[in-house]
Amino acid sequence: MTPAARLSAAIELIDTIETQRVPAAKALKEWGTAHRFAGSGDRAAIAGLVWDVLRRYASSAWLMDADTARARLIGMLRLERGMDTATMSAMFDGSRFAPSPLTEAESSALASRSLADAPAAVAGDYPDWLDPYLAKVFGEDRAAEASAMASRAPLDLRVNTLKSNRDKVLRSLAHLGAKPTPWSPNGLRIELGADARNPGIQSEEDFIKGAIEVQDEGSQLAALFTAAKPGEQVIDLCAGAGGKTLALAALMQGKGRLIATDRDKRQLAPIHERLSRAGVHNADVRTPKGEADPLADIRASADLVVIDAPCTGTGTWRRNPDAKWRMRPGALEIRLKDQAEVLERAAALVKPGGRIAYITCSVLTDENDEQVKSFTARHPEFAVAPPEQTAGVLWDKAEAFAEAALQSEQGWLMTPRRTGTDGFFVSVLKKAS
Repeated sequence: MTPAARLSAAIELIDTIETQRVPAAKALKEWGTAHRFAGSGDRAAIAGLVWDVLRRYASSAWLMDADTARARLIGMLRLERGMDTATMSAMFDGSRFAPSPLTEAESSALASRSLADAPAAVAGDYPDWLDPYLAKVFGEDRAAEASAMASRAPLDLRVNTLKSNRDKVLRSLAHLGAKPTPWSPNGLRIELGADARNPGIQSEEDFIKGAIEVQDEGSQLAALFTAAKPGEQVIDLCAGAGGKTLALAALMQGKGRLIATDRDKRQLAPIHERLSRAGVHNADVRTPKGEADPLADIRASADLVVIDAPCTGTGTWRRNPDAKWRMRPGALEIRLKDQAEVLERAAALVKPGGRIAYITCSVLTDENDEQVKSFTARHPEFAVAPPEQTAGVLWDKAEAFAEAALQSEQGWLMTPRRTGTDGFFVSVLKKAS
């Protein structure tokens, strides 16, 4: 397919997503099935265009002063990809499979309009109803912070120290352009271009042998901040597919007792194979069965309970831009209730002198600082560990991290703009001895 034909396909897909209200991933999959002549490079390029439009969904329409799939694509090409009008005109030439030529109104918008006077929700590309929530966190910086959350994310990997080390894996993945992550001592980063296909990490020997896992650097740091130690009893209360469980196992060096569970047993399905591949032998996966509590035998005995809390996922918008436009206010209310419930559950599992690590992939204060404040008000036996102590696990990078991340009395907030990671909040709560 020509670059111009890819643009036409992207416009068609965006229109389908808008008019039929289908998830972008589903629309892309169905388009690929119906257009088998399109090669993998074509599909990757078209998907890149669609995701970039969703990243700049509001700002591109504002720039073009038009609310159509075509206008959003044109606006995105200027805002996200920096394409000039002449280059666009050469592709929008009306030839076979190409979009029709730019209209006078479109050319005029490209020449005269900007985001200088756009509302924060437009400049930052997020739903209007979220504006007061983001203002509570970022104030006047909310448009800049949200705009960074709309950028394209790199591919981050975590080296499994049970099986290898970063220097060794860097050499073996040199062909993918892997580089060390800025903060995590075990992280690797692969930057991806606009039309790039995701590298086939799962076919790499390092992945097959369990030496690496895909994990955002912010998630890696969240695991580090738990300070899980060899010999401890650690419970991963919301283990899901096991990303942080694997990181905790590496921190524990295979020593101690690691228990992984999740209220949704379907989420746990991949964890068994991942633990086996990573060479983890001290993990006990407890899958819920009916109404029975899989942790009924544990009361006030855990050194550490890790809560990767159910949340709105606002911190992961870079990786799933479709999600922010599908998010509704009711979702936040549900998540706040879920978080309070899982914190209560964790409180009963921690021994005196033990700790809870509360983690979200959200940037919203309601899910982060305010949730922690409410918990400590209900449970005065818990106190927030000073965030500067939490970041101490980064040693020589702790001071630089403290300058980059947002620190509050309740914990750390990482964001794409400040730390180059997904948005993650981490608070460590210590129980009185």
